[in-house]
Amino acid sequence: MLPNGITVLAGHYGSGKTQIATHLALELRKRHAKVTLCDLDIVNPYFRTADSKDLFEAAGIRLISSPYAGSNVELPGFPPEAASVFDDPEVFSVIDVGGDDRGALALGRYADRLRDGGAAILLVINRYRPLSGSARDAADICREIEEAGRFRFTGIVNNSNLGAETTPRDVLAAIPYAEEISQKLSLPIVAVSAAKTLTLPETGYPVWKMELYRKWVSL
Repeated sequence: MLPNGITVLAGHYGSGKTQIATHLALELRKRHAKVTLCDLDIVNPYFRTADSKDLFEAAGIRLISSPYAGSNVELPGFPPEAASVFDDPEVFSVIDVGGDDRGALALGRYADRLRDGGAAILLVINRYRPLSGSARDAADICREIEEAGRFRFTGIVNNSNLGAETTPRDVLAAIPYAEEISQKLSLPIVAVSAAKTLTLPETGYPVWKMELYRKWVSL
């Protein structure tokens, strides 16, 4: 589990940022009294953390989402109360950035505080999603997000999957893809993530086994 007080997750559409954000927030809550999940995904049509408000309330996790979530408004907006994630040293926070550069653009106003606070800023990758199937494409996406948000990624989460049809072989086959991205960007692979139901052999990296809480378009 990540030791940082703030963890930011960003990546391309369908990479699985929200699934991982949910997993991390719930795992953090097992160890810490104050956990906040901040959802900056304004335009994702498939899933938003705001859709699982009851899950987080039951777990004692504070959910902060954009006032435009669930609407047709696509303005980059950082919820005013979200600034609190930087102000309380006892809070462990997970920030789910949207699938394009608008969420990163909204977060960019706090780039200095993210850097000064030693936040873990993780690039979530999925080999099996359109437009990010090559290491070159994923690296281009990384640079676009970094430019919009004025921050730099600190690590990679390999979340390559085919949804409910994912097999252990699919996960393992994506390891070289993740390693190529790691080399291109000079970023460490922090974890390989997979559904809790999958039995994986040794991957060479920490494995985050995740519970699935709904019918996902992508993990």
